[in-house]
Amino acid sequence: MPKGGLQAVLCGLACTWNLTVLAASSSAPASAVTPDAAAVPAASASAPEPVSSSAHKLYEQARHQLVQVRTLLSGQGSQSSVGSGFFVGDGGLIITNYHVVSQVALQPQRYRLTYAGVDGRQGALDLLAFDVAHDLAVVRPSDKAGTAIAGLAFRPRTTVLDKGERIYSLGNPLDVGFAVVEGTYNGLVDRGFYPTVFFSGSLNPGMSGGPTLDEQGRVMGVNVATRLDGQQVSFLVPAEFAEDLLQRARKASPIKQAVYPELTRQLLAHQDLLTQRFMAQPWRSAGHAHYRIPVPQETFMRCWGNSTQPDSKGLDYERSDCSMNQSVFINSSLYTGNLSTRHEIYDGRKLGTLRFARQYSRSFRNEYFGGAGARTAAQCSERFIQNDGLPLRAVICLNAYKKLPGLYDMGVLVATLDDATGGAQGRFDAKGVSFDNAMKLADYYLKGYGWIQAKKAEAASPRPSR
Repeated sequence: MPKGGLQAVLCGLACTWNLTVLAASSSAPASAVTPDAAAVPAASASAPEPVSSSAHKLYEQARHQLVQVRTLLSGQGSQSSVGSGFFVGDGGLIITNYHVVSQVALQPQRYRLTYAGVDGRQGALDLLAFDVAHDLAVVRPSDKAGTAIAGLAFRPRTTVLDKGERIYSLGNPLDVGFAVVEGTYNGLVDRGFYPTVFFSGSLNPGMSGGPTLDEQGRVMGVNVATRLDGQQVSFLVPAEFAEDLLQRARKASPIKQAVYPELTRQLLAHQDLLTQRFMAQPWRSAGHAHYRIPVPQETFMRCWGNSTQPDSKGLDYERSDCSMNQSVFINSSLYTGNLSTRHEIYDGRKLGTLRFARQYSRSFRNEYFGGAGARTAAQCSERFIQNDGLPLRAVICLNAYKKLPGLYDMGVLVATLDDATGGAQGRFDAKGVSFDNAMKLADYYLKGYGWIQAKKAEAASPRPSR
């Protein structure tokens, strides 16, 4: 897969592995041991306060607002997953991640939520609201005593952090105890569809939903994910989205039924925005001498390429893969709401016509369009078309979501048909889009193919008679 394709969601123990998103299992390695704050000399009155003392001070100030959020099987006390959360504002409301509470949101008859504080207090939780696109949720203790706690304050939106400022993440990593992780604010992630904070610090599974504080103890982000292929490359949801969700949750009633209708509504809104922003961008050139091949802008996508070695004796090809870094988490095995494209340019002159035709056809046939679990089997349509005179074979497939009515996965497969020993094949996938937007995106992609102007003019000019 393309470089950097793995990202971890920190949903805690007993979750499952996934190619795009990782959650810890009970066999996960123990978290690293940090130096004891007491071993660091105290600061003098005139010198800057040592960072370990800052972390200790902020933890002591915020510890009573921290909770561990546990998902339990309804009929017993065994926990299915754990994450973190924190009281914020007044009214006893707790911010966490949607993925931390997703089992209860989707199967409320099977699971229930509880919380445990640093001081040993425990109780049941009610789910009030969620924002699936930003992976946030608001819960509240079921008992009135649990709602009397004064919460943390948000950092003002107009107060911008500078890159390099120290920030402090809190949570309960791997269910081993509450902890504070000191790190650095490094701005927003480049080429993200939604704003995401780049945090240089070691977040671990179980810390999802915990707060990240500035030097004044104000919430500037919510722990959400980390990269598997790097060190101290972690991510936070900007606090402004949690603040917006909190306002919507203040007067909300506890959610007692599966959230599929509201989940569908939010996903439809997300895919509308995604489609609009994507189609507002012109295609880039693939750099082919004759074909116009659609390559997306890297505004919120990343592209990676490779090719055969120059001394190859078989089929020569160049390949490009472009995809979004962000997907929308539905459950531990279902992610949606993203786009990806791929193309391969083939040169089979070393093989000859028959061998090239066999390999070119096999490459087109071996594509898979899914259709299991949460989605129906693919329904496909094949046609032969021409764009700017370039003959194409195109297949469009749709998979419907069984519990999210009106949403589909759409895939388009394309192959050029003009050359006996060469050609290009491409694929475009849109996950979790409406039927109308699927058709718009498919048409937009197909129209990206054609001759470049020089080749088009050459093909149109009359050949001299002999």
